[in-house]
Amino acid sequence: MRDTLVLNASFEPLSTVTLNRAVVLVLQDKAVVEQEHPGLRVRAAAVDMPVPRVIRLCRYVRVPFRRQAPWSRRGVLVRDQHRCAYCGKRATTVDHVVPRAQGGGDHWLNTVASCAEDNHRKADRTPEQAGMPLLHQPFVPTPQDAMLLALKAAERSELPDWLAGQAA
Repeated sequence: MRDTLVLNASFEPLSTVTLNRAVVLVLQDKAVVEQEHPGLRVRAAAVDMPVPRVIRLCRYVRVPFRRQAPWSRRGVLVRDQHRCAYCGKRATTVDHVVPRAQGGGDHWLNTVASCAEDNHRKADRTPEQAGMPLLHQPFVPTPQDAMLLALKAAERSELPDWLAGQAA
């Protein structure tokens, strides 16, 4: 299923929704298509429209202010683009920079994506103790960054420049 980016009426990223939900929002006149997938169409008995890639809500939705995205294992993998922080291979798990056994917690600055081999090799040691330097430092993504990073790389590269630049 293709994910569709939903923008607020003020062009701020709000969330991603399934293709079906995006089509329903457009057909109910609750959203307009800002960008479409080239060459792809949704066809039904009384409907023929382009497949939406980015939609914008017609009415502004007030969202409570969040300074940072909530931490999650999936969020860490998405933030690090499923790349191991130690070797650069495909990451399948999350590693604590300061192990929980040494008082490290579950938060953005203490967790990185890791492949299972490096996670096992590092064990209950810090990267310095294990002799495994990090290829990149963990950071706290904004909610907008987290949402845009959740889109596949190919979909992110096809976004308008003014929007794709927010997740750089």
